[in-house]
Amino acid sequence: MRPDSLVLVGVFGAPRGVRGEIRVKSFTGDPKAIGAYGPLVDARRARVFAFERLRGLKDDLLVVKVTGVESREAAAALTGVDIFARRDRLPPPSEDEYYHADLVGLDAVTATGEQLGRVARVSNYGAGDILEIAREGGGETLLMPFTRAVAPTIDFESGRIVIEPPKEIAGEPEGP
Repeated sequence: MRPDSLVLVGVFGAPRGVRGEIRVKSFTGDPKAIGAYGPLVDARRARVFAFERLRGLKDDLLVVKVTGVESREAAAALTGVDIFARRDRLPPPSEDEYYHADLVGLDAVTATGEQLGRVARVSNYGAGDILEIAREGGGETLLMPFTRAVAPTIDFESGRIVIEPPKEIAGEPEGP
């Protein structure tokens, strides 16, 4: 985990008003904390975003004023742009908590050492985090719930996560 690696902390939404304000969906534990992580960047680090001000709209939605964005059109041009913070500017995760970015790239192996692939992404579609594991040599991506039962061991030192696939994986015969 390099300190200058990027962690996804939000995404720009639709403009709000005519003076350059824009909605932001925050992925941080405290949605307003997104403004405390220093300059934010896009995925290629090509654009830097500083918030002049922000206010809560509802739940994880904010309205922000980005420095240099003065019109509705300029705000609209940011719609859908992912916002990243440098890893070293974020607070350390609590015990048994992980930044998704820290899990991506780990080798996924079974308890017996069988190589399943590599964590390509961690997604959440509303029912909990899902590990997307890209198989070695291609093929269908494995989707595993990111729970203590399925991923009991995470070893950043060795760059691996132990996966114990649940018995109810589609296509497998049911037990006795």
